[in-house]
Amino acid sequence: MSNDRIGQCARPAADRDEVCGEDPRVAGLRRAVGRLRRELACYRPQLSDRQVAEEELAVLDAAVADGSISVPRLRTSLLVVTSALGSVSALAEPVAALRCAIDLFGPSPSSSPRPAHPSDRAPSTHG
Repeated sequence: MSNDRIGQCARPAADRDEVCGEDPRVAGLRRAVGRLRRELACYRPQLSDRQVAEEELAVLDAAVADGSISVPRLRTSLLVVTSALGSVSALAEPVAALRCAIDLFGPSPSSSPRPAHPSDRAPSTHG
């Protein structure tokens, strides 16, 4: 991913996965998980949370394989993986690609409108 694309998540292009009837979001997630698993396996320096990241990526891979994709679970997995690997600059691109793939399933809770707080309401005229 070039620097001008950081922070941008492009929708996956139509490919043979879509032709076979698979949701392109699922295909994109599968590719992102596979890429991060491969790049993490090739990353040789010791990481204190490597096992945590590998286990969570295996959970994501299994969810994609059996079709049990849950957006809240995807978000939790992303949080775990990002916490484990987010500071490793060599893995920044595949971690960002995973985030983009998960974002295609729906907006993150932080991008949702904030629920009204009781103190935000207009003063009551009843009293």
